[in-house]
Amino acid sequence: MNPFPPDFPERSTGRRALRLTVLVSENATWHHRPLYTEIVHRAHAAGLAGASVFRGIEGFGASSHVHTTRLLSLGQDLPVAVLVVDAEERIRAFLSELDELMTDGLVLLDPCEAIRYGGGGGRPAGGDSGTGRGSGPGLGPGPVVEPPA
Repeated sequence: MNPFPPDFPERSTGRRALRLTVLVSENATWHHRPLYTEIVHRAHAAGLAGASVFRGIEGFGASSHVHTTRLLSLGQDLPVAVLVVDAEERIRAFLSELDELMTDGLVLLDPCEAIRYGGGGGRPAGGDSGTGRGSGPGLGPGPVVEPPA
């Protein structure tokens, strides 16, 4: 399901958004299912604009034990990051879902500016002046969020 209406421009700029990053262990589970999978499926069910999972190649957390892909014996339990970007109110509403799921890990919230590309090949379509007119769920027109100082 595309969360953007058919008249949403192929390329839009200047959309205030909030980036949610959930950092967990790849071995963390929720009811015998990978935790990162559960987060993605709940984000989808909540109608958020999208979610992606990235597997780390090296890292450490609260345990201070470094996990890495370079040593076979330590190549397990690598860090995983789940990224979700949507309007601030939609991300903040989703935090209650994370409250239910999270027992260990870290959640980061960062204001950002979202530029959405649509159509084939990820290239902006012709005819869009870059004004960012039109609004889809979550990423409606608004002032650009300045990066934190």
